[in-house]
Formats: sequence, structure tokens, C-alpha cells
Amino acid sequence: MSNTIYIGYYFKVQPLQPAVEILIAELGYAGFESFVETETGVTAYIQKEEWNEYILDGVWILDSEEFEISFTFEEIEQTNWNAEWEKNFSPIIVDNKCSVRAPFHDKPDTEYDIVIEPKMSFGTGHHETTHMMIQYILNNDFKDKSVLDMGCGTGVLAILAEMKGAKPIDAIDYDNWCYLNSLENVERNNCKHITVLEGDASLLPGRHYDIVIANINRNILLNDMETYVNTLNDKGVLFLSGFYNDDISIINTKCETYGLKHIETLKRNNWVALKFKK
Repeated sequence: MSNTIYIGYYFKVQPLQPAVEILIAELGYAGFESFVETETGVTAYIQKEEWNEYILDGVWILDSEEFEISFTFEEIEQTNWNAEWEKNFSPIIVDNKCSVRAPFHDKPDTEYDIVIEPKMSFGTGHHETTHMMIQYILNNDFKDKSVLDMGCGTGVLAILAEMKGAKPIDAIDYDNWCYLNSLENVERNNCKHITVLEGDASLLPGRHYDIVIANINRNILLNDMETYVNTLNDKGVLFLSGFYNDDISIINTKCETYGLKHIETLKRNNWVALKFKK
């Protein structure tokens, strides 16, 4: 893996939404495997061996008259990746209680301090959805609760759940890079109760949790909702994010179909996080 070479595309997008979400979806179909949303758009990565000069031909949003999208791209050697994200990764502090930082950042004075090396994985706390999910974990009881972090990315939510006293915890992601990165970050934060698994919702039948955290895009949430609900213990709690304000109604309706009660809504810019109880 150390010899893997990536091509990095740097997209500038106006207006940002929903263009960035559509762009990420179309790039995913084209073969891009990792994305980092930025203040001006999104950065996307694809392995050089999967790349060709026509890779963007099927990305239709680039031809849309509704949005202005420009980009540059360059080759990035895997060995230089740390330098790439170090340039862009700054520490964050959520509600003056939880910090998420890299090993080279100074330790802040917060109750919970998470040290991660995100590399190409999603979930640093900079994105609105991860930020809100951190808030939910901070403000809810996790002591001795069994937890599922579905679509774990960097593993940051699972790590904070353990810091809040949760056990046991399963952290699952279908992306191999996220799986490997979560393993690294779990070890880096000396977590003892987190099991990291590579896969999707097909791993869940037969597993049961007091709390399910799912920070994934809307369509996957809707498709896998029944599976999430079936894993929840009686009076279990489901935290959802990864979608927009306009999606609240369809998410609520789906959850109510499976007997869940809507408890709370968090909003950050145009993004939303929801709390449900079984």
C-alpha cells in the first residue's frame, strides 16, 4: 500500500450545495474512492492505476449550467500523503468539551481529546454532520451502552463513545481505507472496547445495540433503516446524520414506519442530525 499513487482533483464549486453532494456521487460512480469537502468545493482522489484521461466524461454535473465548477489535478505519491493533509487539517473543538486533532497539534484543555490521522478517511469533525454527531455523543448517556458506529470513517465517533463509557462498540465501514484508518486511530487512542469491521449493513443481522450511530448519505440510510432498527434493543436510541434540512420529512416518515419516535433535531448550516428512540 505504501507504493500506491493517487491522482488528486481539486474542485471549486459555486454554489456549494447541492452541487457538491451530486458531484461526489457522480465521482464515486466514476471510480474515485475518497473525498474531502472544503470551504470552496471538494477534493477527490482516485488510484492512478484506475485513472484515465476520460475519467470525468460521465460526470454530468460538470456540464450543468446551474453551477460553476472548475478543477485542477495532480499526482500524489502515497508517501507524501501525510504532508498533504497536514497542510489542510486543523484541530477542532466541539462545545469546549471535545477536541479532535492530529498528533502534531498541541493538546488543548478539553475533557475529551481525540488524536487521529485522517489520511483519506471521512470524519474529522470539520464537516457539519460529524460535528453534530459529536455533540449528540457529548450530550447523551453512553456509559455501559453497546454501540454501533455505522459508516465509521476515521472511527472518531466510536472513539468518543468509548471515552464516554460505552462498551462494547462495533465500528463498521465498507471502504477499505476507512477500515484501516479506524484500526490505526482506535489503537492510537488506546481504545479497548472497539471492534472495527470492514463491510456494510449485511454484517448486522444477529447483532444488537443500545445505541446506533449512522452518519451516512440519505439513500443508504433509507435503504438500510430496517436493518438498523432490527439491531436496536428495546428503548434503544438511533442517531442519524449525513443529509439536509429538506430530507427531514422523508427520514422521519421512514423511521416512524418502523416504530421510532423522533426526539431531537440538530441543524448546522444546511445539514441535519436527528435523534430517535425505539
